[in-house]
Amino acid sequence: MYFNETNKRYNQYSAHLKQKFGVKVYKITLDAGFSCPNRDGTISNGGCIFCDDSGSFSQAHSNLLPIEKQVETGIETLSKRFKAEKFMSYFQAYTNTYKPVKELEKIYNSATKNEKIVGLSIGTRPDCIDDDKLKLIASYKDDYYTWIEYGLQSCHDKTLKFINRGHDFDCFKKAVEKTKKYGINICAHVILGLPEENKEDMLKTAEELSKLGIDGIKIHMLCILENTPIEKLYKEGKIKLISEEDYIETVCDYLEILPANVTIHRLAGNGLKSELVEPRWIGKKLDTLNKIDRELERRMTWQGSRNLIA
Repeated sequence: MYFNETNKRYNQYSAHLKQKFGVKVYKITLDAGFSCPNRDGTISNGGCIFCDDSGSFSQAHSNLLPIEKQVETGIETLSKRFKAEKFMSYFQAYTNTYKPVKELEKIYNSATKNEKIVGLSIGTRPDCIDDDKLKLIASYKDDYYTWIEYGLQSCHDKTLKFINRGHDFDCFKKAVEKTKKYGINICAHVILGLPEENKEDMLKTAEELSKLGIDGIKIHMLCILENTPIEKLYKEGKIKLISEEDYIETVCDYLEILPANVTIHRLAGNGLKSELVEPRWIGKKLDTLNKIDRELERRMTWQGSRNLIA
């Protein structure tokens, strides 16, 4: 079974966008200078143990630039590099609902002024939304393909506590339930290979997400970045990383469990080479993605082929 008229055995988000809009659509990553309640002392100090000072922002434009300029620069760059014709504004760094609604409205409006913008995606935490913020985000639905991306990482509270996430799985479930009432598309972020999780634990998260009816997912491997709390644990030998072979196997299992309608926004992370300690194998991300394709072909399976939800 193939998806979106491609040779992929999973519902690739980029292909989904091309089928929806008829042309290549690329995300422009934006930095509006947000903070995070898990870093500024509101919830705890230091943030998640894997997060570096960039706030998981892999391709930042300087937040000293106005949002309109970041959008303009992104369009110019992606048009030349990938022949993209339409774009989505993506607020990625830190927690992009962590300001008063009036300020958020100004920021989001700045990101949607350009006529080539067809979508809006907002990365945030499940404990940083409320009805007023959801009403604001939902107000963009009629004109833009609108998403909220919630960081979850794992459905296991013991894991969330270990990584200093600052919320539990029930908080995520409540955020999903509330967000669905506003008709906003939901993408969940998860990490494979988190400390003390085995394969069964990881696949349990896939099963739980399948029950919640999310619309999309980003799957990452655990990365050790410089100057993060988890780097110290790794160098002290207190945690081990998932191998590329095990990661590929687990990703394929994950895809088989997820419903076929869930769009796959990412299957591997991109950690910045200048900051990445381990795993070094993600430096050849395309090779990893090709290996995932080949493993699904070898198994003769596809996304949703053993979905537990009828």
